[in-house]
Amino acid sequence: MKRFRVAVHIVPRKGLLDPQGKAVAGALHTLGFSSVGDVHVGRHLVIEETATDAAHAERSVREMCTRLLANPVTEDYEIASVTPA
Repeated sequence: MKRFRVAVHIVPRKGLLDPQGKAVAGALHTLGFSSVGDVHVGRHLVIEETATDAAHAERSVREMCTRLLANPVTEDYEIASVTPA
């Protein structure tokens, strides 16, 4: 068994109200960053997982996201990376 570090990004689904993202976008526009479009505020998780290989670690973390970490109605997630810990 090996240790893996799995990075996950969880963000609100497109088309759903994201008040934090709107507030950040408005603040950036106020600061003169007029080229900023939409901003989505989410969560970044780094999970250390013990698994036989990287594929197994990724499958396990996907199940975690599906069952607990991401709300399937309002959020999307992506596995950003799987690296040896």
